Amino acid sequence: MSSKSDVLLGSQQPRIAHAPKFLWSHAEDAAFLSSSYGLTADPWQFLVIESWLGEDRNGLWTAGRCGLAVPRQNGKNGALEIRELYGIVALGEKFLHTAHEVKTARKAFTRLASFFENERLYPELAAMVREIRKTNGQEAIVLKNGGSVEFVARSRGSGRGYTVDVLVCDEAQELTDEQLEALLPTISAAPSGNPQTIFTGTPPGPTSPGEVFTRVRTAGVLGKDRRLSWHEWSCEGAIDITDRNLWAATNPALGRRLNITVVQDELPPTMSVDGFARERLGMWSSSSHLAVIPAVAWEKRATLTPPTEGAVAYALDMSPDRATIAISVARKTGGSVHVECFEHRSTALGTAWAIDLLVERWSKATAIVIDGQSPAMSLVPELLARHVKVTVTGAGDMAKACGLLYDAILSDANRLTHFNQPALNAALAGAKKRDIGQAGGWGWNRKDPSVDITPLVSVTLAHYGVLTSKRHPGRTARAVVMS
Repeated sequence: MSSKSDVLLGSQQPRIAHAPKFLWSHAEDAAFLSSSYGLTADPWQFLVIESWLGEDRNGLWTAGRCGLAVPRQNGKNGALEIRELYGIVALGEKFLHTAHEVKTARKAFTRLASFFENERLYPELAAMVREIRKTNGQEAIVLKNGGSVEFVARSRGSGRGYTVDVLVCDEAQELTDEQLEALLPTISAAPSGNPQTIFTGTPPGPTSPGEVFTRVRTAGVLGKDRRLSWHEWSCEGAIDITDRNLWAATNPALGRRLNITVVQDELPPTMSVDGFARERLGMWSSSSHLAVIPAVAWEKRATLTPPTEGAVAYALDMSPDRATIAISVARKTGGSVHVECFEHRSTALGTAWAIDLLVERWSKATAIVIDGQSPAMSLVPELLARHVKVTVTGAGDMAKACGLLYDAILSDANRLTHFNQPALNAALAGAKKRDIGQAGGWGWNRKDPSVDITPLVSVTLAHYGVLTSKRHPGRTARAVVMS
């Protein structure tokens, strides 16, 4: 039986935090006020609010613009509610709360209005109300002290007619430049003389405009803007989406309001791999990429005792800059294939060694495979001249080869093993996909010069060759071009 100490808790510290220096902050007062009405700030929410409510010696916000990127269902709206509740009650500020969708704006209104509509529990808040408007599209809370929050769904002209102190742009991943240009004038003549803009959201998806939020985020990551507060819970680089420690690092509410079983249920095939990384792990596509094959699945296939019998196939690949060559072997024994990159060298001393090596092994091989788009194709004439049969693959074969390797690694059956080789591991971790055709096929993307994927490409092709070749060693050599 697990105890509370066994519960995996989300990190309260963001991966990226850039906050202007302040003389003092209203955060403690804001947190006390909200907690008096049942809204207690998590440590991470307090950290964010402290930056948002930091003042300089003149009593002005040090953060004129604030940004928060955190995966969904972690309490982003709670942070906004604390800021808005304190702003209208204690400071008499005027807010314009905008969202991408009407239902989101309406939900935010309903939550904040609940503090002022319960006269029995919160009589002092109810007594402050001048007006609560509930008409669709005109929702607002107006207090007697001059504080107010008006809620609207964004459109081209949604900012017209408003003059406020604080502009809130929720669902900022959907905010366009045109919408922002219509909204910003609402705070240019802020009644308090102390305007602030707050952007909150998640990384933009493939159909989201995202230009504004991405621009704010870029400034936050660079950390040079003295008027910008930016907090981000996210991941970057080649990741394993099944890593629970990564879930905790990117979801501050995990183990508190967010149950780990909810996260488990969101994993593929419920969400796509890209969707899970973006919505649950906070990954920004502009700065990171996903490991195509999860590290955990790959590690499970490692072995120190490979088979010594069975059919073998070889494959050769060369990097786009022709700087390195990798040669891999695949050995099929029963229903399992063992793969290994046994040569990975610089071409500084030429390529003759690679040709000699394949000529030497050809007599016992079922296939020697080279991708038709690889620079290694320049070696094919010499191999043919020395009576080595070369299987040249086309785009369709590469899609099949990648699919076969992917399925074998992720299969519950023991269909593939490999040595735990650093060069191959690095290639797999850094490799990206490229689409092939219109039916979901893909191949390895060679265009990133920072990652040498020749070990991975050669392993993929060797694995494909040993599974598909019908050759019996010893027959006459000729080149076979596959479509």
